[in-house]
Amino acid sequence: MTEYQTNQPSDAETVQDTVWVQEVAFIDSVPRWIAMTFVFVTFIGTWQFVTSFGFVSPIILPTPMETLKDVLFVGQNLLTAGYMLEPLWITMKEVFYGFALAILIGFSFGVLVGETAFGEKAVMPYLVAIDTMPKVAFAPLFVAWLGFGIESKVALAAFIATFPIVVGTAAGLHAADENARMLFKTMGASRMQTLIKMKLPTGLPQIFTGIKIGAVGVMAGAITGEFLGGGKGFGELIRVAASQLNTPRVFSLILYLSLIGLALYVIVQWTQRKVVFWQQETVGSHNA
Repeated sequence: MTEYQTNQPSDAETVQDTVWVQEVAFIDSVPRWIAMTFVFVTFIGTWQFVTSFGFVSPIILPTPMETLKDVLFVGQNLLTAGYMLEPLWITMKEVFYGFALAILIGFSFGVLVGETAFGEKAVMPYLVAIDTMPKVAFAPLFVAWLGFGIESKVALAAFIATFPIVVGTAAGLHAADENARMLFKTMGASRMQTLIKMKLPTGLPQIFTGIKIGAVGVMAGAITGEFLGGGKGFGELIRVAASQLNTPRVFSLILYLSLIGLALYVIVQWTQRKVVFWQQETVGSHNA
């Protein structure tokens, strides 16, 4: 009997053999800063190789060094309150006003679609139909309706960023567990109480996902409005530089616009972490 027991695997060995443990691939175990540095160096190296050996005309694609010099020039101009600072401020106002308007409209329609049968059956099909249309084609209409000022750019930026927020909000409201719905109904909670105390907190991850997608698209709406409807922002500076074949300046201005868009996205992501503090990140959470 003693010999039989000694040949049996221990409880720890049994658990280790039966419990499935997810293996992390090597590429996922690489620290974030190393992966980002590798991608950046590869990108710059490929860019330098293409431009050095004449595969692309320098008029179309400047060298990394030329672009870096112009990036520093634009940065110095902004820091010294040069002529580019006011256009940057105008574009930032278009983006932030448009984003705020998109959140207001998108959340309102999202609640209508996610909370009422009328919104889901009658309103959502029209929203989908409008979203499938080429949004650039609406720029002349916004200019005709609102003029050449900042209003038309704000409207186009909000127009592009609204639909993802609508979808995210509606999906979040539908994500509530059916048992939780029945519990609130059994306790006599009103429809508004159920919405505020159960559905909205449960749907916050999806709502913030829609807001983050909107944050990515709002910059494109503002710049597109400046391209097609005139303006005094960074979009106008890009248009002028492109007409003069000053591609380093175009790349530099685009880089600074991307930094503004990235900052807006980071702000939304930081807000999500503070508000939806119970949600855990699953992708890349093992790497800092």
